[in-house]
Amino acid sequence: MGWIRLILALLGLVLAGLVIYWQLIVAEGTYLGPGVVALLYDWSAHVYERIKQFDVGDEQWFLGLPLVRALSLIPAPLVLDVATGTGRLPRALLRQPAFDGRVIGLDLSRRMLRQAVERTAQFADRLTYIWQDARRLPFDDDTFDAVTCLEALEFTPDAREVVAELVRVLRPGGVLLVSNRIGQDARWLPGRALSNEGFEQMLHSFPLEDVKRQSWQMDYDLVWAIKTGRPQGGGVRPLVEIARCPACRGQLNREARGLRCQDCGCDYPIAEDGVIEMIGKRAR
Repeated sequence: MGWIRLILALLGLVLAGLVIYWQLIVAEGTYLGPGVVALLYDWSAHVYERIKQFDVGDEQWFLGLPLVRALSLIPAPLVLDVATGTGRLPRALLRQPAFDGRVIGLDLSRRMLRQAVERTAQFADRLTYIWQDARRLPFDDDTFDAVTCLEALEFTPDAREVVAELVRVLRPGGVLLVSNRIGQDARWLPGRALSNEGFEQMLHSFPLEDVKRQSWQMDYDLVWAIKTGRPQGGGVRPLVEIARCPACRGQLNREARGLRCQDCGCDYPIAEDGVIEMIGKRAR
């Protein structure tokens, strides 16, 4: 009977290894909570670009150029990139000569933001990075001319909750650009990855129109949409005019070392690398 116990123990170890691989590698911690997802990205931030091996030409062709064309009639457009990572989307957009606006990048992984700051240093005067959860975007309604979120929705507890925030801060007539997970690995993300039909159906439940899907990568499609309503875009505004306290939605004031909510008193410091740190702050 000893050999039977040994075989069962080995099978248990193999099964445990497969579960760990699924949870941490395939699912990237999504079923373990946002904190674990952020931690995994923190650990891999220094090698993330080597792992992904982004092609500059593809980034310009599929992301930068189409966004610039979509925003071509808007003077000085303001763009929000949610789950910005190492600044992939900001680079693709700010490298476009025709783009004369500003970009705000937001992410839950602090070390990914540190990488983003380093990799986009040449555009520092047109970029702001914020450390914050996508489920509570610290901005006023109808603020941005374009909102983007790439390769991230399936790693959030509730993609619909995040999309609701993306649409909320998007101006009427503004451009929404998101990605939908497809491919073989999508089947291993039950309750997270949606079919193309299910994803488009979700988007149609929001005030969005002209929803279009575009082939992009082996594991992702791009999905474009326009927020319904009379267009009212254009013009970059100071951060204190558009930013809101993530704790109470109150107005933020600029202080010597960062931002402070005039309603609840929460402080949000600006770190040495320029990132505005909004996670886990409390009133003083």
